[in-house]
Amino acid sequence: MSKAADEMKLPAGVADQDPSYAFKPSLLGAAFEFWLRPQAIEWRAGRHAGRIAYRDILRLRLSYRPVTMQSYRFRTEIWGRGNPRIEIVSASWKSIMEQERLSAPYAAFVTELHRRIAASGAAPRFEAGDAAPRYWLGLAVFGAIVLALAILIVQALSIFEWGGAAFIAAFFVVCLWQVGPYFYRNRPGSYRVDALPANLLPTK
Repeated sequence: MSKAADEMKLPAGVADQDPSYAFKPSLLGAAFEFWLRPQAIEWRAGRHAGRIAYRDILRLRLSYRPVTMQSYRFRTEIWGRGNPRIEIVSASWKSIMEQERLSAPYAAFVTELHRRIAASGAAPRFEAGDAAPRYWLGLAVFGAIVLALAILIVQALSIFEWGGAAFIAAFFVVCLWQVGPYFYRNRPGSYRVDALPANLLPTK
């Protein structure tokens, strides 16, 4: 175990009362663990560990990040002075076919993290959603696909191809249902430390 990980271990019999959160980013890998200490956020992933003082946090980003096994998934990214980017997500691998939602503990942990950053007097950049170039490019492609599907539906109806129109319409609805929330929630922007964007925190 690294020296940093050793320093994070509590004496035997001492309970850790600081807010904590943990998730497994992969089925076979080590769990990622986080603690909100009075002056810093500490993290551990297997043999690796680190600590970022709240006053040294330079940037945070909240975003919505669905994946194949878990469509309702959120992410917090933290950049700190002299530290690698760390990532906290609202889902954890539970089995080979399932990711578990950790909505309530994730939302509580992220909210408390922001409260402690504000109390420290730090002034990092608070970013919401996806990076602007990637978001707008993706939205343009998504819009083009949706428009093409709509045109195909109209053309199929115009020649009375009811079955074809129904098939394309079903695909159209699935596309909106699966991809639409990503663009709705991830519009690029910023937020205040005391006003976290509700659409980027899980509620269920």
